[in-house]
Amino acid sequence: MPAGSPFDDVLAAARAGAPWAFEVLYRDLAPAVTGYLRLHGATEPDDLASETFLGVFTGLSSFTGDEGALRAWVFTIAHRRLVDDWRRRSRRPQVVDDSDLLAEHPGGDVEDDVLVRVGAETVQELCGDLPTDQRGVLLLRILADLTVEQVAEVLGRSGGSVKALQRRGLRTLRERLEAASERSPEKVGAGAHPYGPSRR
Repeated sequence: MPAGSPFDDVLAAARAGAPWAFEVLYRDLAPAVTGYLRLHGATEPDDLASETFLGVFTGLSSFTGDEGALRAWVFTIAHRRLVDDWRRRSRRPQVVDDSDLLAEHPGGDVEDDVLVRVGAETVQELCGDLPTDQRGVLLLRILADLTVEQVAEVLGRSGGSVKALQRRGLRTLRERLEAASERSPEKVGAGAHPYGPSRR
């Protein structure tokens, strides 16, 4: 069946165990999931993404909902794997030199939406310095393309809290992008600003 098959057909086939349907779901969601995990500082984002999709495919028979609900469910599983990874790392700290990790392995929609505009190093610097809760909200909203309500469900927060974190995170990113543009105009041009005046 072609990759553009209706979602209901793909979901039904995946529940029935059709390999092609698993491949369609994985191909559509894995880049964004891996990018989300990588930008959140996972030391082995590909491994965590694999664990995420193992959970997805194992639990798919009990899933009900539309395509947006599936996306939110997948990112809920990914976020839980990420929290588990943070806990493991806090018990066993590891020294990892990952300064070039983002540049070597850009993740899914992040490359289209952000990396092309400001460069991998700038994105890593901007997102990496955000508080964890703001970074989580922005990555789920931009990278995972989830609604405010879905992000609230994934993170276990209220919609108002998510909106407030989003506003603060975007304001911080805007300020940093403007500062980066002033320092290196050839790297971050005026036309490349992802949050233009119309959205302020």
